Amino acid sequence: MASLATLPAPPQDVAKVLTACPVPAASHVQALRALIYETAAETEKVGPLTETLKWGEPAYLTESPRTGTTIRLGWDTAGQTVSLYVHCQTTLVKEWRDLYETELELIDNRQLRLPTDRALPHGALKHCIAMALTYHSRKRA
Repeated sequence: MASLATLPAPPQDVAKVLTACPVPAASHVQALRALIYETAAETEKVGPLTETLKWGEPAYLTESPRTGTTIRLGWDTAGQTVSLYVHCQTTLVKEWRDLYETELELIDNRQLRLPTDRALPHGALKHCIAMALTYHSRKRA
C-alpha cells in the first residue's frame, strides 16, 4: 500500500475535516484514503484524482478522463465505523454485493460500512475502489 509519506497533502478544507475524525476511526480513514490513491495510480486509464469535500465529507473524483464515479469517505460520530459511499444511482453496491456479500457490510444502494475494531479487507476494498474509479468507462464499454 502507498505510504502516507507518498500521498499528496489534502486541500486545507479536507485536511480540517480529516483532523476532526474521531480517534477510533482515524487510522481506517487514512488507510482508505491511501488505498484510493494507490488504486487510482495502479488502475489503467484512471487519471489523477481531485480531492475535495462533498456534503462535508472527503470525496475523490476522477477528472481527466472522467472514468469513474465519486467516492466519499465518512464515519459515525463515535468512530466505531467508517464508510465508503458512491452515488446511489450507480449499480456499484449491487455489483459489490454479488461479489462480496459475505465479506462486506453493504447498506442500501450507496454505502459500504466497515467496523473500526477489525482490520480492513484490503483485497475486496481495492477491487471495489477500482470498480468505482472505472464505473463510467466500464458502462460505456
